[in-house]
Amino acid sequence: MNQGQELFFNFFMERVIPGKEDEAKVLLQTGFEKQADGTFDAAYLKEVMPAYFALIKPEFIEELQNAMAHFGSNLQ
Repeated sequence: MNQGQELFFNFFMERVIPGKEDEAKVLLQTGFEKQADGTFDAAYLKEVMPAYFALIKPEFIEELQNAMAHFGSNLQ
């Protein structure tokens, strides 16, 4: 996990609904693996975003949307 991934991992995990931590870790790890092999793109992000949002406490949805929009703007 690189530094940026670690920052996002910690950001995300602090906002996860209690009891969903293991599911969140798997989702994040899959995304990091896709980044490493070059298959993490805008289409994948769009596809997986609902799964990310389903794991987040409702009060943090907007914050996560902003973070993912910023990250997604760098993808093709």
